[in-house]
Amino acid sequence: MDFKGFWESRFGGKKEPEPEQNGHANGVQNQKRTSDLAVYEQFEQQARQTQVRAAAIRDGDADVIQKPLLPSFESAEMRNLAETLLRDIIRGSPDVKWESIKGLENAKRLLKEAVVMPIKYPKYFTGLLSPWKGILLFGPPGTGKTMLAKAVATECKTTFFNISASSIVSKWRGDSEKLVKVLFELARHHAPSTIFLDEIDAIISQRGEARSEHEASRRLKTELLIQMDGLTKTNDLVFVLAATNLPWELDAAMLRRLEKRILVPLPEGEARQAMFEELLPATTSKLEIPYDILVEKTEGYSGSDIRLVCKEAAMQPLRRLMSVLEASDELVPEEGTLGRQHISMRIAMRSSTRTTVAMSFVQS
Repeated sequence: MDFKGFWESRFGGKKEPEPEQNGHANGVQNQKRTSDLAVYEQFEQQARQTQVRAAAIRDGDADVIQKPLLPSFESAEMRNLAETLLRDIIRGSPDVKWESIKGLENAKRLLKEAVVMPIKYPKYFTGLLSPWKGILLFGPPGTGKTMLAKAVATECKTTFFNISASSIVSKWRGDSEKLVKVLFELARHHAPSTIFLDEIDAIISQRGEARSEHEASRRLKTELLIQMDGLTKTNDLVFVLAATNLPWELDAAMLRRLEKRILVPLPEGEARQAMFEELLPATTSKLEIPYDILVEKTEGYSGSDIRLVCKEAAMQPLRRLMSVLEASDELVPEEGTLGRQHISMRIAMRSSTRTTVAMSFVQS
């Protein structure tokens, strides 16, 4: 055996260099550029969607194809930002009916004219009658501004974006503006859609007054104004609903883009009585609840205040029941195994709740 044969049998042959495949011969591969990777992912996703759509059309199920969650973005970074906003999307109906909102008839009528009717009858809302793209709900806290926004999304069957300051503010430089841009791209992709900006005064307050305002905050406000200005120049069914308790804190440019401004006032007497009748319904017992006295004593209360009053009154008989149960060693029976004594105690507690609410206002 010659030396070459001995060497190959002892140590193996010399390894031939492998052909380069998107990298160097020394094994250090080159990473694809982010833009190239994003384009590749887009084409791959579009190819998969085309195959699925073709199969569905062939099987006769083309009507059940749903729109993908994310549109095609120009970079993987924008796609990652869009995924962070998916948690704020309510694709299904919020299930809030107009009837579940007591009072606020004028606000509901204006919202129907501004949002609901243009979606149902688009041929009538053209030219000068084109629908409003920005709507501001303002009024005291606890009057039902958020419920009105959810009722709009339920009635119109639109995709609902529940956005707060934490949704579009990032600690990384430049990401806040990109999040705003991605938000409106997602809204156009899922159109008809409703972007609800809750507590908008925390996002875009007046500019130029505070010298300590950070540059990132100014860039965020500018991008939001640009995106909202773009809605008025397109026919996309994307509506922006904003709610605030401090309308005087908003920037003048934002107020101009929020074309329709609707006051959500405190509930009137009829609305307060309807709230009491729903929270404390009348029973077949001889005790009657003086709703008129409750309405008179709650002048200036918001809907949230009335609910808290009823809840606090309902806790008083429950506290007495808990003290009796804690004082005795008797175990609380499970649901469905209540004895006669516990049933009578529960009925007495329910009637006592209504009595407590009534007497608390009569004695005050």
